Amino acid sequence: GAPNVSTATAVREQHGHDESMHPCAPPDAVVWPQSVGQVQELAALCYRRRVPMVPFGTGTGLEGGVNAVQGGVCFDLSRMDSIAELSLEDFSVTVEPGVTRKALNSHLRGTGLWFPVGTVGMG
Repeated sequence: GAPNVSTATAVREQHGHDESMHPCAPPDAVVWPQSVGQVQELAALCYRRRVPMVPFGTGTGLEGGVNAVQGGVCFDLSRMDSIAELSLEDFSVTVEPGVTRKALNSHLRGTGLWFPVGTVGMG
């Protein structure tokens, strides 16, 4: 519905770039799915209509991966932010795509575990 879909220029431009040097390439629309089922339904609809799909996390990428160079629909996954399972025995955690590093480290506090800042692609 309306609170989960936007075609506003400012929203589209926000979702059309990351921290890379690439110019903004906004999608035609932005959607905020809140479950795996919603992602599946939206992906199936886009696939049937041959509409490009671009996933969006927090926009901090360094490679231009969120740039919608062919338009399409941006799937902003930030509302899918649950931490499903933590296994201290094998040092693994299952999270939804909207979980931030800060939120994960808050959850891990007191366990002796920590999720570091990624440095892939930096200098």
